[in-house]
Amino acid sequence: MFFKAMFAAVALCAAMSAAEPPEIPLWANGAPGSEGKANNEKVELLGGGKERRVSGVVNPTIAVYLPSKETATGAAVIVAPGGGHRFHTFDNEGHNVASWLASVGVVGIVLKYRLARGEGNPFEVETHVLADAQRAIRTVRARATEWGVNPKRVGILGFSAGGELAALAATRYDAGNSNASDAIERQGSRPDFQALLYPGLPKDPRINKEMPPTFLCAAHDDRPNISEGLAEYYLAVKRAGVPVELHLFTGGGHGFGIRKSKFPVSSWPDRFETWMRHMGYLAK
Repeated sequence: MFFKAMFAAVALCAAMSAAEPPEIPLWANGAPGSEGKANNEKVELLGGGKERRVSGVVNPTIAVYLPSKETATGAAVIVAPGGGHRFHTFDNEGHNVASWLASVGVVGIVLKYRLARGEGNPFEVETHVLADAQRAIRTVRARATEWGVNPKRVGILGFSAGGELAALAATRYDAGNSNASDAIERQGSRPDFQALLYPGLPKDPRINKEMPPTFLCAAHDDRPNISEGLAEYYLAVKRAGVPVELHLFTGGGHGFGIRKSKFPVSSWPDRFETWMRHMGYLAK
């Protein structure tokens, strides 16, 4: 079933500019910390024009892929693309993933967060970038009725640098500010589950028993700090008493995203969907 859905999602990529949902600013009047920053956002076309690389992000946004009413499960997953905090791998680890999620009844939400490394990126991961992820989670809960989301089924999925961001969001969160004039800020920022794919893990992971259920995936032939680091992360999460599932595939390297591959790693979406279903996130 996954391969059929994946090929359909990839086929849509050719018409992406016309078919993808509009970007929604996370802050209507600009993100805190972006004041006075010039908008130098740049989009490069790679792979024969089939994949986009986005850099210079100043104004963080989300793009929301809604499933059909017949297939909607009430779950939502915020997708954080990778790119070493220098750029976003916008399609293979972003829009194509969100499109696949919508095909299996999950609201897929692409997070275009600010970038903290590389030339012209003046932001910090644990300050501005984390704030973008937290704001995205709050926004989904604030608009849950509009988008058909159960506010207790909001997850975050991150690839590579986006995995680091997802891991931070899963351990640095709050219940919201009940006195805030902004309705979005009244919402909690804790994700209900997280999925980390070949993540760059935080130096201070702060693993604890209150963090959300966790899905982990990487390839054995990735860099040791990724594959071995994820195995150690799995053990730490398990020892903390948090439900966790780990998939280490024999081949696939780094950055496989949702592309078709000769390696079994390309079946990870099947595993993730099965995990979400087992955990009860896809129960209607």
